[in-house]
Amino acid sequence: PVIEFLEEWGLESLEENASGSGNATKVFVNGVWLGIHRDAPNLVKTLHRLRRMDHINSEVSIVRDIREKELRLYTDAGRVCRPLFIVDEQQKLTLKKKHIEWLQNGVDDDGQEFKWKQMVTRGVIELLDADEEETVMISMTPEDLENSRRTEGGGYMSNVNDP
Repeated sequence: PVIEFLEEWGLESLEENASGSGNATKVFVNGVWLGIHRDAPNLVKTLHRLRRMDHINSEVSIVRDIREKELRLYTDAGRVCRPLFIVDEQQKLTLKKKHIEWLQNGVDDDGQEFKWKQMVTRGVIELLDADEEETVMISMTPEDLENSRRTEGGGYMSNVNDP
């Protein structure tokens, strides 16, 4: 599914564009160079959104190396992933008291099953492997988030002005 998605979202194969990859980002899946993409920030943002909505597997690793102009995706089994709480653009946890209550009860307010998997598929928790973990900012305490909000510019990194 990941390769099909990439092809639909503007991945240019190596045969099509062997020479004109100056500003493009190389795209690798499980170490194999599949092609290039000309709008890496948007592609990465979309991949994250799809992973958080469970449209692509929650254990797919998305690693963007801006310096090397590479996007590396890993879909293979056996990678150790660490669960992390997701923080929104206002640097606030997406985890709310209702999520904890739903976990304790085993169902949400609509009577739908709510367990660990739903924490992942509803964008409250994200699973990151060691490679992807190196590309994100991790707060260890709620106080770290509060300090980051108070600091000018904060710690949240948007892809708006990304090259």
